[in-house]
Amino acid sequence: MSELPVVDPPFEDTGTAARVEGILLAAGTSDRYGDRNKLLATHDGDPLVRHAIRTLATGPVEAVTVVVGHDADRVADAVSGFGAEIVHNDAYATGQASSVRTGVRAIRDRADAVVVALGDMPFVAPSTIGTLVDAYAAGVGDALAAACEGRRGNPVLFGRRFFDALVDVAGDVGGREILLKHGRLIETADPGVRRDVDVPSDL
Repeated sequence: MSELPVVDPPFEDTGTAARVEGILLAAGTSDRYGDRNKLLATHDGDPLVRHAIRTLATGPVEAVTVVVGHDADRVADAVSGFGAEIVHNDAYATGQASSVRTGVRAIRDRADAVVVALGDMPFVAPSTIGTLVDAYAAGVGDALAAACEGRRGNPVLFGRRFFDALVDVAGDVGGREILLKHGRLIETADPGVRRDVDVPSDL
């Protein structure tokens, strides 16, 4: 069972205009994957990170920002062609939270909400991005996490009211504490939201 309320689609659009952008976290060191950068490992002919940005960029987001760090030039090259803004996280070795801070700082003055996706999750369905954005537009909440069978996964969506808190997070917690305190789970029926790649056998 989930520790958070689970909300099932469909959602009724309230007609409220909002600018939702996407952030792809792609700065990590892939420590558990071995001597290769897992984001550049291929699946179905493309690097994992390219699958991840394709899912995000084809969803209903206005723009995508990719946070790079480890292997920055190669990762940036792998996500080329989607019109994404590339921002560098100099503190990437300190954990995921530093990449969240870097990404949110880049979009905070122009976005009303942000979908945060992970570069090592190539199996998320594009429709999942739309489901999160639809839930936000319907007023379900402004701290939302994709779920499958009621179990929390990624990506996540945060509204503007949490941007200040997100740039203050530390370590490797990302927005987890915000979700645990304020969040709702959005049922997507998408197993990909709980399937990341940590070691080669995950592919």
